[in-house]
Amino acid sequence: MTDLHSSDVVRARLDFSYDGTDFSGWATQPGLRTVQGEMEVALARIIRDPATGEAVPVRLTVAGRTDAGVHARHQVAHADIPAASWGRMPGRCVRAPEEGLRDRLDGLLPDDVTVRQVTLAPAGFDARFAAMERRYAYRVCDRRELRDPLTRRHVLWHDNPLDIDDLNAASATLIGLRDFAAFCRARDGATTIRDLTDLSWDRVTEGPDAGLVVATVRADAFCHSMVRSLVGALLAVGQGRRDLAWLASVADETSRSQAIAVAPAHGLTLEQVSYPADEHLAARAEQTRARRA
Repeated sequence: MTDLHSSDVVRARLDFSYDGTDFSGWATQPGLRTVQGEMEVALARIIRDPATGEAVPVRLTVAGRTDAGVHARHQVAHADIPAASWGRMPGRCVRAPEEGLRDRLDGLLPDDVTVRQVTLAPAGFDARFAAMERRYAYRVCDRRELRDPLTRRHVLWHDNPLDIDDLNAASATLIGLRDFAAFCRARDGATTIRDLTDLSWDRVTEGPDAGLVVATVRADAFCHSMVRSLVGALLAVGQGRRDLAWLASVADETSRSQAIAVAPAHGLTLEQVSYPADEHLAARAEQTRARRA
């Protein structure tokens, strides 16, 4: 484990966004284009050993992995960078190392990824384990006359009209601390217990999403494909194909339900990752690492 109190290492926090359309998800995979892969390649071109000039491998730890095709308006990661390399970030410009790293990354990254901010991480910060909440939005257009080709990459075009009241009634039955095994792809050693704090739907009346049906989903964390599975199950209820009894039966299953049609990835966007005050970061990270019982 990296010693964050060592003068040899600096932990940087990166806040960034990406259009997930042309990525095979966040996590690095051999032979595939991923967000992590693009960012770590860029970091390798920037972070060099001052003595040898050779690239220093830097691994990113992200707040939450996204599936192939899922977008992020606000994603967070941290990187542990040798202090000697960090001190050289400004180059010949009069700027802080944080600004130097941000500007260099944005100059190397493709157009579908942008780094909004780089900051020096406070003590105890861990992009993954210190996070308090992740908030996602899922956007659906269920009115043919409102379909906009300019937003098709992040809005699901749905052929059947949706009932907002039915969607919210069904969503209310799933909120709280529970086992979401029916909605998750199983991973060895990973728990499927999550605290779902918000699952609600709204037909937006103004702004860029006017006319769209938008789901807001908040939790302390999500397991693999959980949000898209929840949305897929709820869409079936919202269009009248399924009822609350069906949803309750599915939700009680102890392994991934084959009755759920997972919603397409492109309608889903990670909107925000939230963290506690600096003085509570270490305690939050320690609490999160403890396996949910």
